[in-house]
Amino acid sequence: MEFNRNVLDFDVESITGQIVDFIRDQVQNNFHRKGIIIGLSGGIDSAVCAALSVKALGKDRVFGVLLPERDSSPVSREYGRKCAESLNIRYHEVEISPMLDVFGVYAKRDSVVEKYFPDYDGDQKFRLTLPQDLLDRDRISTYHLDIETEEGKIETKRLAHKDYLKMMAANDIKQRVRMTQLYYEAEKRHYIVCGTTNLPEMIQGFFVKFGDGGVDIEPLTDLYKAQVFALGRHLGVPQEVLDRTPSPDTYSLPVSDKDFYFCMPYDMLDMVMYAMLNNVPVEKTAEVLGMTTEQVERAWKDIERKKNATATLRQLPPAPELKF
Repeated sequence: MEFNRNVLDFDVESITGQIVDFIRDQVQNNFHRKGIIIGLSGGIDSAVCAALSVKALGKDRVFGVLLPERDSSPVSREYGRKCAESLNIRYHEVEISPMLDVFGVYAKRDSVVEKYFPDYDGDQKFRLTLPQDLLDRDRISTYHLDIETEEGKIETKRLAHKDYLKMMAANDIKQRVRMTQLYYEAEKRHYIVCGTTNLPEMIQGFFVKFGDGGVDIEPLTDLYKAQVFALGRHLGVPQEVLDRTPSPDTYSLPVSDKDFYFCMPYDMLDMVMYAMLNNVPVEKTAEVLGMTTEQVERAWKDIERKKNATATLRQLPPAPELKF
C-alpha cells in the first residue's frame, strides 16, 4: 500500500467483527470464564473495549469499575459513568485514595515536590512533563516538574533523574492498586480482566508492568490511536469521550499523553510510527507529513529509544533453561 494520509483507513465493520470474535473466543474457550471486567477511565480506549465486549458477550456479562483517586480529574468519573450507562452495563465505583495513603503514595510523591518547591503546602496542583521540542533539536529527554501557584501561574523546574524515579515509583502504585481491585472484581465473578493498551502505547511501553499492563487480554494492541477513535465513532461511544484529550490522569494538574510521554500529537505519532514500522523511506514520510527529513529521523529515533528501553515490559519474566 502506498504511504499517504489515508493509510490508516480500514474496514471498521470487519475489524469490529474480528475483535468481537477474539473476545468471545478468549472468554469462552481459552479462559473458560463467564464475562469481562473493564476499568472505565473515562477515556477512549476503555470505552471502546467496553463496547466491543458488550457486542461479544452481551451487556449482562460485562461489568465496569470506576477507580478514582485524589488526583483524578472529576471528568474521568463522569465520563466513565456515561460509558457504562450508554452501554447499559452494571458498574460500581471504588475510591482508591485510602489504599494509596496506606502505601504512602501521596507522602512519597509530595516529598519530591517539596524538595523543588519548599513552599508547597500539599494543595497546589502539579504534573510531570517533557520538553515539547522533540522534532526541532537533538536532545536528552529530561522530565520537568510543573506546579500551579496560588496566582494560577505555572512554575517549572527540571527534575534530577533520581527524583523522577522516586516520583514514578510512587505514581505507578496507582496503576497496580487499580489492577488489584479489578482482579478482585473479576475473580469473585469468574470473569477475566480486559486491557486497554493501543499500538503506540504498547510499542513505546506507555503502561505499567503489573499495573495496566497486567491483564488477561489486550484487544487493541494492533490498532493505532486514530483507528481506536474510528472504532469509537462506529460503536457509538459518547461524544464527550471522543472529544476528550487523552491523558494519563495520575497528576492533579492536567497533563496530556503528548506532554507527558510522546511529545507528538497522536495523529502525527500514528503516521510516523506506521512509516517506521513499514519501512517507508524517510524522504517519502517527510513529504507526505509535511515534515523535514531531520524531524522524521528525530521522531523515529525517539520511538526506537522508547521501544528498546521498555522491551522487558513486553516479555514474560525470564527463566533459566536448565539442563538435567
